[in-house]
Formats: sequence, structure tokens, C-alpha cells
Amino acid sequence: MIAEAGLAALWLAAPLALLQFVLACLGLSDTRADLRYGVRVVAVVQGVFVALAFVLLVTCFLRSDMSVALVVANSHSLKPWLYKLSGTWGNHEGSMLLWVTILGLAGGAVAIVERRVVERTLTATLGAQALISFGFYAFLLFASNPFARAFPVPEDGQGLNPLLQDPGLAFHPPTLYIGYVGMSVAFSFAVGALVTRDVGRDFARAMRPWVLGAWIFLTLGITAGSYWAYYELGWGGWWFWDPVENASLMPWLAATALLHSVSVLATRDGLRAWTIMLAVVAFSMSMIGTFLVRSGILTSVHAFAVDPQRGSFILALLAIYIGGALALFAIRIGTVKEGTQFDLVSREGALVMNNLLLSAILGIVFVGTLYPLFAEAVSGDKLSVGPPYFNATAGPLTLMLVIVMALGPVSRWRRDRLKAVIGRIAVPVLITSLAFVAMALYAPRIHILSFLGIVFAIGLGAASLAPLWGRNLRRTPMFTYGMVLAHFGVAVSLAGMATESAFIKETLVASKMGETHNVGPYTVTLRSIEPVAGPNWTALEAELVAQRGDGLPFTLRPQSRMFSNPPTETNESAIATRLDGQLYVVLGKPDNEGRWQLRLWWKPMVTLIWLGGALIAVGGALSLLGRARKESGIAMRKAYS
Repeated sequence: MIAEAGLAALWLAAPLALLQFVLACLGLSDTRADLRYGVRVVAVVQGVFVALAFVLLVTCFLRSDMSVALVVANSHSLKPWLYKLSGTWGNHEGSMLLWVTILGLAGGAVAIVERRVVERTLTATLGAQALISFGFYAFLLFASNPFARAFPVPEDGQGLNPLLQDPGLAFHPPTLYIGYVGMSVAFSFAVGALVTRDVGRDFARAMRPWVLGAWIFLTLGITAGSYWAYYELGWGGWWFWDPVENASLMPWLAATALLHSVSVLATRDGLRAWTIMLAVVAFSMSMIGTFLVRSGILTSVHAFAVDPQRGSFILALLAIYIGGALALFAIRIGTVKEGTQFDLVSREGALVMNNLLLSAILGIVFVGTLYPLFAEAVSGDKLSVGPPYFNATAGPLTLMLVIVMALGPVSRWRRDRLKAVIGRIAVPVLITSLAFVAMALYAPRIHILSFLGIVFAIGLGAASLAPLWGRNLRRTPMFTYGMVLAHFGVAVSLAGMATESAFIKETLVASKMGETHNVGPYTVTLRSIEPVAGPNWTALEAELVAQRGDGLPFTLRPQSRMFSNPPTETNESAIATRLDGQLYVVLGKPDNEGRWQLRLWWKPMVTLIWLGGALIAVGGALSLLGRARKESGIAMRKAYS
């Protein structure tokens, strides 16, 4: 009965979404303004029903209800509870239900808390959100039912993909989905503003927290996903430009540009057209990412291959939503008044350059991701676009973006002088020059992108602190600290990426017991290989003793694991983290001579990549809290005035 109740909740949520859309369309007329409150109520009730459906699906997984086909295909009664929980969204149907659940809850939250825009614009916004939800309800109910029964009922399930049996999966997809759906709210606000011709500061202030919140979760999701792939897949890399990795990066790039644009509109009433267009683009990238991952067009550890009919359904939704929004943009953008003007040398000018560079990088990633798919569809030839293309094209633009990031925060609004701007960052410029000289002396032969990446990261780290110089730190707004910390996080991540790429050391050997091998500053000795067992796997575990110079030796235990449900073999890396990097070890196969393959990496400063990602997200959170505190204070002063 739990599955039937969940399906019933979905069937109730779907017509409520349609009702919400119809009421919103009628409520746009001033003669039917009485319907606008009803739109809010229906949005909240719809969110409650879809949340109930998801909770009931989670219950089916936690109870190992093998009468539900989705549980059979993606769980097992002997799995730890965490993997039963993550199995709920570790598949196509469950992940799409999670998507539409967050979508419904977000719409309900907008209906409850939003008071900054006029009622008519909010009504149009909730109508757009309802239309998005209704399309995904139709997809779940007619093409991807998560509550379908299994006949006959098997004794037990097939288990979750072992590569996904990791605590990271309980965190990575939900955070990304919250980010994607946050972009849907920004998209709905943009559509609502275009419909009512209400593109102004109030609209931007209402949109900004949703964009910022979505951006924070996208940052966390990408950072966590990168580290999960790094330690779980055993390939030793932190980013491979995999198409599904790119599918999460593209919305983040668009959201980053949108975040800066909507901030200008909210504070200075500028970049109106930019803000609307970027809101459409950011959600479009989220939809394209959903299509790539859920259509079966890609084969990846991240993707769930499904039948072409489902892919066609998602593609149709993508065409309707994106095509409709672009058509509305083309029709109405001429009615959007020009915002406050500014000179090229100004903070607004720097933010425009920031958006142009982010858009160019987004275009490069978009083409590199989709062109091979298009070429294969047209000619049947399989093409591969990998790191050489992305690094050579996006790398130089990223370095230019770093320069703009250093100049923008110290520039004045509307009008400034370039000489004065450079003077404000004289110290970071000096530090950058010294870093350039030091790198030229210490490592003159490393790749130019890595060389400049290290130098510019040091310079950006210093420049990111410039907005705090000469200020009363106690009176500095929290959102200023957030901006500083986020920009500093970018510098930290860039330093980690460039340093690891420049100085990584790798050793691939076939080792006998007792043999010692060198990698970077370490010696590693293979001592033994023994069978071990876990809660749902068996493994061969190597014992390796590593030592750095005259330091204390320590043990690493990489494994080659075998899962029975479903039958899969995986490599579990062993990683030793030190302040200046990580020693990374993977156990391979034996050969006919009794030797074992070992892959050893020394990755200097690699942990800075994920530390920087965490700092960026924390900086975003500080900005969000700071803005909320400021607006709350303004509202209280108005209430008592």
C-alpha cells in the first residue's frame, strides 16, 4: 500500500500543478486579482503532495520492499541503510522524483516567503514554476513511474551499482539537484518579470537569494563529486572533462555569471537584459545536463542509460521550456528599459567583462561536450574531445578571468580611472611579479598554463583581500566578507590545480613482495596481500609501507573489491594526506610471474582544489546570510517607522 499511496500522491500533485498554472494565467488579469492568493495556496499544497510521494519511495527502499520494481533493481535487503537511502536516487526514476520534489518544494517556499515583488509578478512566477513541474510530473507518471510493481515478487534485489555505494552519493546528487532547481526558480522569476514587464531592482532582489543559494549548492555538489570520483574510481584524476562532469559545470558557469549580473541589477539597477538572458541560459544548462544524464545518450558512471523514448520526452520538455522562454525574451526584451549607465572602467564594466569571459568558457565547454554527440548522430563516427581541447581553449580565458576578478572588487561603481584601480592593487601586483620571478627561477620548464596558474593564483589570493584594506573590519558587512572569501577560495583552488598539474609524479610498476619503489619524495614497499571481507563485499587487500626520507613509516591498504549484488569488481584507492599533498596508491592485477601491478602517485597541493571549493561555498553562504540580515533590518526599520 505504501507504493500505491506514493503514486496517488504524485497523481494528486500533477493536477494541482496544472491548476496552479491555470489560476496564475487567470490571475494576471486585474479583474481576477482575487485568484492570486489561491495560486500561493495551491503551490504549497502541491509541494506537500510531491514531498509525501518522495518520502514514501524512501520508505520502500529502507524497508526493502521487493514488490516495487525500482527497489528490486537498485537495492538489496543486506545493504547498509545508507546505501538503501542513496539507492532511492541512485537510479533514473528515483532521481527524477527527487528533482521534481525539490522543484515542488521550491515553488511552495516562494509562495510562502516571497514579498519583495508585486503580487502580479509573483503570480506569473509561480505560474511558470507550475508549468515546469507539470512537465516533469507527466514524465514520471507516463514514462518513468518510480512506484511500478514487480511481478512476480523476487526474494531479494539486484543491489546498487558498487561504484555508487559510497557515502559521497548520499550527498553529491541532492546538492546538485538543489542547485539545478534553484536555477528553475531564477528562470521562473525571469519569465514572470518578462510577462509583467517588471524588470527592476525589486525583481532582482527577490531573485538574488535563490540564485546565490543555488550557486552554493552547485559549488558543493561539483566539489564533492570531484573528490568522490577522485578517490572512488581509482584513476587518480580530479577532473577528466567527462561529458557528465561538464553537464554540472555548465550550469555553474552560467549561475556564476547570473549571480554577478543580478547583484548589479539589485544594487545599481543595471544589466537588466543581461540578468534576464542569463537566468534563461542558466536553467537551460540545467535542463541540458538533465537530458545528457537521463536520456541514455551517454555511457558514464554518472549516467543512467534508459530507453530512447524517455530521452525524447526530456528533449521535448527542454525544447518547450527553453524555446518558449527564448521566444518570450525576443518578444518582450524591447520593452525592458535600459538600466543605469556606466563607464567601461568601473565595477559594472568589470562585471560585464566577467560575464563575457564566463559565457565564452561556457560556450567552449558546451561545444566540446555536445559536438561529438551531434557528429555521431549525423555521421555515425565516434569523436572524442578531451582535456587537450578544454585546457588549451578554456585555460587562457580562465587566466584572463582571474585578472578581472582581481580588478573588479576594488573598482568604483559607475565611473573610475584605470590608473587609480591599479594603484589600489599595487601590493598584489608586486606580489604577483615576485611570484613570477620565483617560479621562473624555481621551475622554468613547466607548462605555461601551470606556470601562469600558480603565479596568478598567488596574485589573486592577495588581491581578494584588497577590499578589506583600510576598512573598519567590525563594521564591514558580512556579504563583503563572503565575496572576499569566495574569491580567495578561487585562488586556493587554482593554486591546487596548477601545482598538481605541474609537479605530479606517477610510478606504474609490477611489484614482487618486499620490493621498494620511489614516487616523488616517498619510497613504497609492498609487504603482503591478504583476503578481507566487508558488509557486502570481499577483497584482496595490499599492505604497503611508505616512508618519506628519515620520517616515520606508515601503512597504506589499497583493495581490489568484488561485490556480489550485482557482480562487480572495483579498485579502492589508499590515500595518505599530508600538508603538502597526497600519496595515492591503487592495487591492480597479478601477472603470471607472481607480481602485482601498482600505480603510485605523488600529488603535491592537490587538496587545495577541494579546500578552495569549500571556501567558495562558505563565502557564498556568508553573502547569503549577510544579505538576509541586511534586508531583515531594512524591513524592521520600515515596520517601526
